[in-house]
Order: sequence, then C-alpha cells, then structure tokens
Amino acid sequence: MEAATAPHHRLLAAVDVGTNSFKLLVACALPSGRLLALDRLKEPVLLGRGRLPDGSLSPDTLLRALAALRSFDAALRPLPLHGPPRLVATSAVRDAPNRADLLSIVRSDLGLDVEVLSGEEEARLIYLGVLQFLPVYGKSVLTVDIGGGSTEFVVGKRGEVQFATSLNLGHVSLTESFIKNGTLVDLRRHIRSALRQSPLIKIRELGFEVAVGSSGTIRSIERAIFLSGYDDLMSSREFSREWRFSREDLRLLVDKLLGLGLGDVEGVRRLGFSKKRGEFIVAGGVLLLEIFEALGIENMEVSGYALGEGVISEMLASECMDFDVNANVRWQSVIGLAMRFDSDNRMKLAARCVGIAKELFDGIRRCGDLTNCLSKAAICLDEKDFEYLEAAILLHNIGLLIDKKGYHKRSYKIIKNGGHLHGYSSEEIEIVALLARFHRKKFPRADQGSLKECSEEMKKKIRVLCAIMRISLALQKCQCVIFQGLEIFHTGGVFKLVLSKLKDHLLVSHDVQLKSETIEAELRPELDHFKEQKICVTISSANIEKSAQVL
Repeated sequence: MEAATAPHHRLLAAVDVGTNSFKLLVACALPSGRLLALDRLKEPVLLGRGRLPDGSLSPDTLLRALAALRSFDAALRPLPLHGPPRLVATSAVRDAPNRADLLSIVRSDLGLDVEVLSGEEEARLIYLGVLQFLPVYGKSVLTVDIGGGSTEFVVGKRGEVQFATSLNLGHVSLTESFIKNGTLVDLRRHIRSALRQSPLIKIRELGFEVAVGSSGTIRSIERAIFLSGYDDLMSSREFSREWRFSREDLRLLVDKLLGLGLGDVEGVRRLGFSKKRGEFIVAGGVLLLEIFEALGIENMEVSGYALGEGVISEMLASECMDFDVNANVRWQSVIGLAMRFDSDNRMKLAARCVGIAKELFDGIRRCGDLTNCLSKAAICLDEKDFEYLEAAILLHNIGLLIDKKGYHKRSYKIIKNGGHLHGYSSEEIEIVALLARFHRKKFPRADQGSLKECSEEMKKKIRVLCAIMRISLALQKCQCVIFQGLEIFHTGGVFKLVLSKLKDHLLVSHDVQLKSETIEAELRPELDHFKEQKICVTISSANIEKSAQVL
C-alpha cells in the first residue's frame, strides 16, 4: 500500500472488524471536500468459525484477528494519515462473551482501540456510506447489508435515520448451522421464523422509495446476475451495467444455486462467484430472497460503499472539514462510473493526480497572464471548471478496461454516450469527455473538429484545463518522487513550476540530479505542446536547487 497524496489530500483509514473478514479502507477528502476510497485490504479471519461452546472467540481465533490487524498496521505506517485509524467491530465481537480479551490484546499490542458497534449504530454508519455512493439523499431509502453474523436494516431520509435494526442472520452463521448439515428446508424455515418475529413490520409501515444493498454478498449476487449468459466481463457489455436487480432475477439465481447441490464448487464458480464467496453464497442468496419476500422488495440498487465509507464519512464530518454528507448527484455518478472500472490501483493514482491538478489550477488562477498565454485570450477559471477537471481525471482511463490501444478515445465515448453522468448538462458531459479524450496523444487545437460544438470561451478553457491535466498526469507518473510543495510563478515571460521539499523513497536522498531528470523526462512530452512559452521546472530539495530549462 502506497501513499497517493498531494498537498490537498487528507488521508483517513477505517477497519471493519467483521464476522467473515477484516477490511481496511484508506480514503481521502479531495480538494472539493468529497470522499474518495483509495485502497482496500482484506483478511479472511472468520471470527464466526470455531467458537467455544459458550460462544466465546477461541485462542486461535484471537491470534488470527491480531495477525490481521498487525498486517493492516504495517500497511498504514508509511502513510501520512490525518489521525489514527478507526476500528469498528460488528456482530461476531459484539456477541462474544470474551470480547474484552480481543479489545485488550489489540490495545496492548498495537496501541489501538476497537469500538464495538451496536447493531443500530452499524446500520446507521452503513447508511452514511451509501449516501456517498448513490444519489438517494432526498429519498426514503431502505438499506440492507448482509454480513457474516448479522444483517442490518436501516430506513433513512435526508441523512437522518428513521428506523434501524440488526438481526442475527448472517451468511457465515447460517452456513455453519444449516448448509453444512445439508438442511436447506430448515434454513428457509429458520429465516422465515426469524423475520416474522423481528421488528421488520416497522419498515413496511414506514415504507420506502428505494431499496439498496450494500454488502459484499449482495454485490457478488448482482455481478452473477449481470454475467448470466455472458462469457466475458471485460467487454463492452459492462458499460451497460445498471448495478441493480429484480426479485425475479434473484429468484432465478437462487434456484440455480439450489439446483447445483451442496459442495459443487465448480458449479458455483461458473455462476460467477469466487471460491471464498461461494462457500457462503447459498445461505446469503436464500436469506436475501426471503428478505425481498418479507418486505415486498421488487428491485434493489447496489452500493459500492458501505460500513467503512460510513465510518470515514463521520470522521470527516466530525473534524469540521469541508465535507457534506449529501454528496451531490453529479459527484456520485462520477464515482459510481469510476469505481466500476477501477483496477490495477487506477483510482489511487487518479486521486493523487487530482491533488496535483488542484495545486496547478489554483496557481494558474492566481497568474491571470498565464491563461492569456495558453489560450491567446483572457479567460476566468472558476470552481465549476475544476469540477470538470476533477471528473475527467477520475474517468480518463476507464477505456483501458477493454484495450490499451486508443483507450483515450474509448473513454471519450463511454463518458459522452454511456448515460452514466447524472445532473450534468449535455455540454458539461461533452467537456468532461473531451478532457478525457485529450489527456494523451494530440493536444486539442482551437480549430479542432471535436471542439466545434463548444463556445469560443469554452474552447479556450478546455485547452487550459487540458494542459493542467496532462502536466498533472506526467507528475503523477514520477512515483519515485514525493513533493510537499508546488508553486507557480509567471514572471518575465517564463512560467515556473516549482517543486519543493522532494522526498525519494526509491533513490538515495542526495541524488537531486536523478530526481530532476525523472521529472523532466515525464514533463517534456507535455511541455512540447506549449513551445510558444518559455517553461521551466525548478526543483528544490533541502539546500539544493536545480533549475531545468525544459524549452
């Protein structure tokens, strides 16, 4: 796990100490104050397995838990976190008679406190996470999260919880109690009885406009439903994926799972489930279908964010940072699209690039003459322009999912024609798509055919934003170099980009020449687009300063 920081980023971390697995999430508050998940680690600890007769966590389980948290702690140490990570434990720890033993060994070994959440508090935090992913803030939302040892239900509207409860029905505990004994009839009977005796009647009384599923179990079910009949996920079909499914879709999938017979690992894999997920998916699928039936759910949307993101959302809000629980529809649609195609840590690298771009953007706004030079006419950049730039950076490489060749053109088509960006006008979508299109290869000319639909002012802005984006991406590629300061000056007809306090975690610290050459090599192809400018890069490290006249 590597830092993906720039001066405007605040890194925070949360750990979900779950029944099935421990999950570490590292996220940042972007310059706009919005939450972006950067990195995830997962350890299959299985707290719910091998309990002692009284329900206590066994010594071996405690050791597995500590080993997982040690690995997370080691991964977090190199990162410049904005405060300590927040660790929250759910049903397995909540219900364990000896939970104090786990809390004690974690505190003594790692110096970290584990917060044991009530079921209702867990549900509330899950709802906060969902609000950062889906544009449902103004609607009455039912959120369902199936965990290893419990299932959380919460109805909320406008960020306020109207009802929350937790039932001791989880995919791991149900598998241990019923599936492994081959008693599927008893499984359904048990679930139905538990649902009838639960307070879920309150949900039907309150009503809800949208049902959302947020757990790994529900996400894997949606994926399997989508892949039904397709041989290859990495295809153009992925771009039509809606991340929702119906009751009938779910029923057909559950029938297929039940028809495989217990222990048919290969059959479960063919349906689209991993080996680890497949062990518990029958119980998870049957449980979800019974929930659909009990609550009259016809369709369910799927959230990529859940408990971990909810925890970090609350951390951001409590520290009075510029953070709004009601992430707007525009931002959520950008994040939703970016996360669908996030692989090979692309989101983490894009987030670092956003921070660099913000420094450049703010610097250029302070240097009005610079915009004159780049665009040949005076223009005024505003915060909405940075919103376009931020969106384009997060989405610029989604075309890589299909093929590397010409991926920038593919990214343009997905953004422009995919119908994924909500709350944007057609002109704004075109701007974001054009920035993604021109982040590499040819730089857009003022008379470029693809810019013909844009106003004269917007053509000039696109060229300036494109310049910022390309230079930011070039700097981001210098992964061996971390800089703490970035300044822009425009004096005497020379544009100076000053990087200060360089740190190098791969090269020897005194090798400033090599550092500067690394940066210059990345920047040169981009700066060649602006030959009418005298552009130089000034690199400062300790008491050494090297100025490189690039052009």
